[in-house]
Amino acid sequence: METTVGRRERKKAATRQALHEAALRLAVEHGPDQVTVEAIADAADVSRRTFSNYFANKEEALFYVDLLRIRRLVELVHDQPADVPPWVALTRATEQLVRETGDVDPLWVAQRRLVRSHPSLAAHQIAVYGTIERELTTEISGRLPQHPDTPLHAQVLAATLLSAVRAAIQHWVDHPERPLTDLVRTALDYATTH
Repeated sequence: METTVGRRERKKAATRQALHEAALRLAVEHGPDQVTVEAIADAADVSRRTFSNYFANKEEALFYVDLLRIRRLVELVHDQPADVPPWVALTRATEQLVRETGDVDPLWVAQRRLVRSHPSLAAHQIAVYGTIERELTTEISGRLPQHPDTPLHAQVLAATLLSAVRAAIQHWVDHPERPLTDLVRTALDYATTH
């Protein structure tokens, strides 16, 4: 039974990835406003109904890998020892995530460029980051002394981290000659020293 469940989960993950890649490829080729859910489903060789089983809309399909990466960040923060201070836990987890992703996928870079050149995608990206900011805030709150301002403190830490990482990525897209890991580390240092 476990083999069947494992195979089914792998097949679902492969379908989700194929839909994401098709959405991104079509958005790069034609512009995100010209891409339909039907075109994405056709490109991934699945039905429109199958698409709907995985994503609510084309934006979700486009940002699927972003959501996975940022959810992985929450896991990595959670896995930090309980006695590690919140900012240290956040920065260590972020640096580990950047190391895990290794060489950056060209499709991911194309997605970053799409967001910058098509403001219609920015709203969805902000929503994704907002969701993750709330998850990081909850995770960090447990590492802070309980005080009436603890929720605010945790939210500021989470927002600062995400802003620094986003800035580093945007800079890297324009200046890829410097490794992303270095830029993320530098951005995180700036966030605490300036």
